Amino acid sequence: MRDRLNVSLPVEMIARINELAAQKRLTRSAIVEAAVASILSPDGADRMEAAFMRRLDRLTRQVQRLERNSGLTTEALALFVRFWLTVTPPLPPDAQAAAQVKGRERYEGFIEALGRRLNQGRTLLDEIPSDMLGAGPLEENSKQSRD
Repeated sequence: MRDRLNVSLPVEMIARINELAAQKRLTRSAIVEAAVASILSPDGADRMEAAFMRRLDRLTRQVQRLERNSGLTTEALALFVRFWLTVTPPLPPDAQAAAQVKGRERYEGFIEALGRRLNQGRTLLDEIPSDMLGAGPLEENSKQSRD
């Protein structure tokens, strides 16, 4: 048994329903009935919630990786600065100009090496977990070549 229901919809929505009906070769009533059934179906809500949960889980993992990487970067920089400040003796005033020139040369070399490394796709963050497990990237490559 079917009952009649008159519904007022925006003109744009009716146009979209008409287009879909023509494409699918269905009646407008069948399309509206399927849409309402989808909304009223408890499975539809469960599927939508599951999709949201998967997305939230993925975003949570990404944020956790960013947090870990940020913390690791901060700790590495702090350790380097502490070490550098501890082992670097003060320079006499007459040697400071030469040290500044040498510092600029070293910095340019550092930037070039960093650029090469990033162009190769290698990062310190990728190497650290492998190093901690006892299998550095060189060891992994040699394992793969042996297999």
